[in-house]
Amino acid sequence: MSLLAALAIVWVLAATLVAFLPMRRQYLPGSLLLLAAPVLIVALGWHYGWLVGLGALAAFVSMFRNPLLHFWRKWRGGVR
Repeated sequence: MSLLAALAIVWVLAATLVAFLPMRRQYLPGSLLLLAAPVLIVALGWHYGWLVGLGALAAFVSMFRNPLLHFWRKWRGGVR
């Protein structure tokens, strides 16, 4: 197993563990995971091909759908 695949697995496990934390303690680690994800997704896509990158992007969007919707509404000027 490559280092990149191991990092992706660790990222998924860390995101799962962060989800178990109380909401007030999720902000910092969740933000760090949110910032690290694009770098990891691009690296996976570059190293393993665009289908793997697309799968990683789909998994990321699935796991972070609520924060991403919040930021999307905020950037679009929506109230909620």
